[in-house]
Amino acid sequence: MRKSIIPSDQPAPADVWMNPDSVARVEVSSEEPEHPVEAALLPGTGWRASRPGPQTIRLVFDGPQHIRRIRLRFVADAYTRTQEFVLRWVNAASEPREIVRQQWNFSASGSIEEVEDYRVDLPGVIELELVVTPDISGGNAHASLAEMRVA
Repeated sequence: MRKSIIPSDQPAPADVWMNPDSVARVEVSSEEPEHPVEAALLPGTGWRASRPGPQTIRLVFDGPQHIRRIRLRFVADAYTRTQEFVLRWVNAASEPREIVRQQWNFSASGSIEEVEDYRVDLPGVIELELVVTPDISGGNAHASLAEMRVA
């Protein structure tokens, strides 16, 4: 019998992460020059908004994509806060549909990282949108995203 151990932090062979640079245009509501959006979509240091408040990252695909997995990783800054994000998708025949809406409590003394890994079955995706509200109480926190991977 042949066998091998699959590392739990690696995508399964069928889950090859898309290179957004080759299949999509990226729209972003704001970004700091030192932390552009591509630093979250490709291996890098992550994205950070240039201003506080809700922010949007949208992948507009060159052609319909069948998406089976979405991985998001957020890392907290110095602010204790409750963040909310909404992940939506659009196909050619529909209005935006919500995949998930989730809140997370970041705390400098404990919860500093949020990782979400969604198994989905989304055929014909032409847009994938992430809206991040970094502080639902309206504070001055800037939205950030350490990593977003799509397969």
